[in-house]
Amino acid sequence: MAIENSPSPRLLAGVDYPATFLEFQVWFSTEEKCLDYLARLRRPNGFVCPKCGSPESWRTSEYPMRTWFAAIWFVTSQKNGVSALGRQRVPGLKSYETAWVWMHKLRRAMVVPERHLLGGTVDLDETFVGGISRGKAGRSSDKVPVMVAAESLGGNRIGRIRLELTSNGQFPMIKFAQRVVVPGSTIKTDGARELRRLSGLGFDHQYFTQLGSNTPAHIDLPAVHLVASLLKRWLIGTMHYGVSREQLGYYLDEFTFRFSSRTSKSRGLLFYRLIQQSVQTTPHPMKDLVIPTKDFS
Repeated sequence: MAIENSPSPRLLAGVDYPATFLEFQVWFSTEEKCLDYLARLRRPNGFVCPKCGSPESWRTSEYPMRTWFAAIWFVTSQKNGVSALGRQRVPGLKSYETAWVWMHKLRRAMVVPERHLLGGTVDLDETFVGGISRGKAGRSSDKVPVMVAAESLGGNRIGRIRLELTSNGQFPMIKFAQRVVVPGSTIKTDGARELRRLSGLGFDHQYFTQLGSNTPAHIDLPAVHLVASLLKRWLIGTMHYGVSREQLGYYLDEFTFRFSSRTSKSRGLLFYRLIQQSVQTTPHPMKDLVIPTKDFS
């Protein structure tokens, strides 16, 4: 996600992004001002046709930019997020269906592939989210398995995180670790035998076996267990379990975006980052939103 990427030029409130809601209203009071802002983010050095090199261009906007901007400000100004029903409060979003579609379009921009890999000491584990499955546990339940990686900074402090739905196939946790953690890092896991392959893949692997141990798992792997707990509370408290299995991967992206920005004191900067990432994201037609094709293999 671009909000984590570095180094980058220092951005200034009141210059690069609006510092307050009142300033936001002044900056984006017309469609033209919104389009000008998008053009600066999309083409900071001006437009040049990639085929002929011509600087000539014209605008073809079919979307109400002021409404889009208001929706993005609303999304980033809510610390914990809101449901699609709550997002209907944005002026111009007249139905639940419209709010749902717009929010899912924004979720596609919340996490981008070019994120830096996690490093240092990383807790790695799997958790299960969803409804209540009485008398069942783990993979035997109806809950959905989610892989969690979290930088452990010591003293219950957590750095960056990565979340993905557990994929099918052999050694999904191993492949997940290779995708999201820089080689040479220390990875801490439970005692699952398959995870011991990590030590031969360029990682310093430390594992903790619960069998015969009096130490709870959350003591050995504090970062990943705290993230899993916060994720479940977020899904219950904000989304009220209103998340389908097919869309869960994108809700994980939203949680990652919000977790990464949890210490930010500037909502305007978060607005800037999401706008910036949105203009770099490929379009997503309705069929992709309803039946997502995100590949976790």
